[in-house]
Amino acid sequence: MCGIFAYLNYNVERQRSHILEVLFNGLRRLEYRGYDSSGIAIDASSSSPVADSSTLHPLVFRQEGNIESLVKSVYQEVGAMDLNMEESLSVHAGIAHTRWATHGEPAPRNSHPQGSGPGNDFLVVHNGIITNHKVLKETLLRHGFTFESETDTEVIPKLVKYIFDQSSEGEGGQAATFSQVVIEVLRHLEGAYALIFKSKHYPNELVACKRGSPLILGVKEFAEDDDGGFSSSNGNPKELFLSSDESALVEHTKRVLRLQDDELVHLKDGRVSILKFSSDRGRSGGVLRRSTSVQSALSVLEMEVEQINKGTYKHYMQKEIHEQPESLNTTMRGRLIRGGSSNGKNVLLGGLKDHLRTIRRSRRILFIGCGTSYNAALAARPILEELSGIPVTMEIASDLLDRKGPIYREDTAVFVSQSGETADTLNALEYALDNGALCVGITNAVGSAIARKTHCGVHINAGCEIGVASTKAYTSQIVVMAMLALAIGGNTISNQSRREAIIDGLFDLPNKVREVLKLNQEMRDLASQLVAEQSLLMFGRGYNYATALEGALKVKEVALMHTEGILAGEMKHGPLALVDENLPIIVIATHDSCFSKQQSVIQQLHARKGRLIVMCSRGGAASVCPGGASRVIEVPQVEDCLQPVINIVPLQLLAYHLTVLRGYNVDQPRNLAKSVTTE
Repeated sequence: MCGIFAYLNYNVERQRSHILEVLFNGLRRLEYRGYDSSGIAIDASSSSPVADSSTLHPLVFRQEGNIESLVKSVYQEVGAMDLNMEESLSVHAGIAHTRWATHGEPAPRNSHPQGSGPGNDFLVVHNGIITNHKVLKETLLRHGFTFESETDTEVIPKLVKYIFDQSSEGEGGQAATFSQVVIEVLRHLEGAYALIFKSKHYPNELVACKRGSPLILGVKEFAEDDDGGFSSSNGNPKELFLSSDESALVEHTKRVLRLQDDELVHLKDGRVSILKFSSDRGRSGGVLRRSTSVQSALSVLEMEVEQINKGTYKHYMQKEIHEQPESLNTTMRGRLIRGGSSNGKNVLLGGLKDHLRTIRRSRRILFIGCGTSYNAALAARPILEELSGIPVTMEIASDLLDRKGPIYREDTAVFVSQSGETADTLNALEYALDNGALCVGITNAVGSAIARKTHCGVHINAGCEIGVASTKAYTSQIVVMAMLALAIGGNTISNQSRREAIIDGLFDLPNKVREVLKLNQEMRDLASQLVAEQSLLMFGRGYNYATALEGALKVKEVALMHTEGILAGEMKHGPLALVDENLPIIVIATHDSCFSKQQSVIQQLHARKGRLIVMCSRGGAASVCPGGASRVIEVPQVEDCLQPVINIVPLQLLAYHLTVLRGYNVDQPRNLAKSVTTE
């Protein structure tokens, strides 16, 4: 996964230094999407509206490392070339990219923008993977092109150059438009991508398109039409932005258009053209058809600038852990009903109401996800089975596809993804749709691919999450799936008291999370005792098997400590061999139906001199650790199906403090990025 960003000012005077800072800040907002290398492209010569390829000279800067490494190197290079940073440009198009390496090591040659060859006639920034790049590369090599990188992306600008040259040599020698050249290129590409193209042959123009990777257009207009709205065809002064994520747009504008798959946007002369394209190679030519008008497609971002700033916190992960009471409130707002005696207590999920009857008749319900989203679904499975009476199976998206596991028309498949763009989950969604299942999406991103392609779904409303290690999205996902269980289960006499207890627990959950956040210093003290350890085990069962998995995932992904979440019922089937007086073991033993079994686990680990850390319900230390032989973490007690929301918070705090104490970057863990939009 990578982050791509572009900025075009039209009839708006901007100094070159300002243009650079807009591009740099865009990358800073997107750095969580990739931070092993980055690059930008701007124009060195005049970018007047009448500029042509003879006067326009693109400058490409690429650097290994984080964004600040790029910023430093750019200013050093422009200083050495005596480029006038104060020159005012009324029209200029710049592109930028931050990379998470998939093809080729992090290095300037593998960074983006990737170019078409000497002179950089065409430049491209890319998020995704081109699966047929080897075939394309072989073809281009036969036509005399040479390659400098190991990336799959480099075939794209070289293919653009080849097609452009061919079109220029055609009948009458008239070159095709930028859109026409790009659409011909797209007909040869296979895979997932979001692309932004820049060329000195089409000065002050940008073309962008997407398939399977996110891309958003932002519009900031400085004059209104007579009707008071934005027009895609006027020449009013404006600034236009393209970004992988809304977090890079909100500080500039809240008026955005989320590009759909197989849509192409052409920015030229202050005009925005949205076109549909087809990659069907069987079709002759590259005929484009106009898509939905820009005016009707523009929406308003709900995000605020404050959400993308750290505020008083040192790291995004820390901020997002402490935002969980608010994110849970937002997730439940308007969905929980605590009416009078006639209405009772109920849950309303508007995105599902027309499909509840079909879901209730399902042969089975499949939860499908990856990583943290899979763990959230696992935490919710028991309550869904209990209230619905429908068999619930769990599927890791990649494994489902590898096995080609059977999915039937009578199934309901629930796809859980924080970003709504996770590649394996999207592929599994296509597979389920092909097999006729009812598909439900649970995401944190309005307008994401999963939100669009599923038949129905629920937006979790957790708010912007920038830290790579998901925290508030995880707890909000569990709450949404608990509400899903209530909605599917229906309000029957037999389950009325259970339902009402869960709804009361949901209302009180944010307050309980505030209480458990007070353990922050205690978890920091525990982290200081574990900071030098090489391994850590976490045991859970029932509702809290998922807590053990997710807690272990948090520690391993940010603190870089080997940590394993283990189903406590499997302890005697291998893991017990690891237990000694040195290996730290966290056992989750809050009060639920599995409590007595966890007491037995603790006794057996203690008998083998295990170094135990026990998480238990407040006031329950004596019942789990007689004689005070183990360290205890006491948490508030809530309804059993909601306990995973409470129990994960101390483990999130532990992971955070371990990472800080070990000297690692909390928000940019090694080899990982926020949303895996490539396979």
